[in-house]
Amino acid sequence: MDNVTQILSQIEAGDPSAADQLLPLVYEELRKLAAARLAYEKPGQTLQATALVHEAYLRLLKPHEDQQQQWNGRGHFFGAAAEAMRRILVENARRKQEPKHGGGLGRVDLDQVEPVTNASPEQLVALDDALYQLGKADAMAAELFKLRYFAGLSVEQAGDALGISRATAYRQWTFARAWLQSQL
Repeated sequence: MDNVTQILSQIEAGDPSAADQLLPLVYEELRKLAAARLAYEKPGQTLQATALVHEAYLRLLKPHEDQQQQWNGRGHFFGAAAEAMRRILVENARRKQEPKHGGGLGRVDLDQVEPVTNASPEQLVALDDALYQLGKADAMAAELFKLRYFAGLSVEQAGDALGISRATAYRQWTFARAWLQSQL
């Protein structure tokens, strides 16, 4: 690992080719560090270890214009990498809490929603309004959802009733559920 320290010194000195030499030497260690960080995240995390490594690496080697990055050796570099990964995860978590990214909203799986006969009048009206809007966006998806949800048909049966293939029926069902979920 003396090579890492030498390359870090070259980067400090302004050698543009040194950064290209550094990544192959530290990539596996950074990836392990990222995987360890992500292991503590909630299930459903969309950020992957590879993306976390790449983002952290870019932040480490491209500091703000007003500051020159200096490394006091391999340990300092990996400590800074861990800190960069932590900041990226915190920024990602804060972004997910923003209203435009679904912050404050709970997930509703439409497969688990009670049948319409048990729905309250408010729920039924809200679903009808959302289905009306879905019909404007994609009439086929709205019709498939109605057949599936209100008539109790399977996806294949609803697809047959609409004259569409099984694959198209599943695509339309997935789209309709996602669209309605975002609206309800």
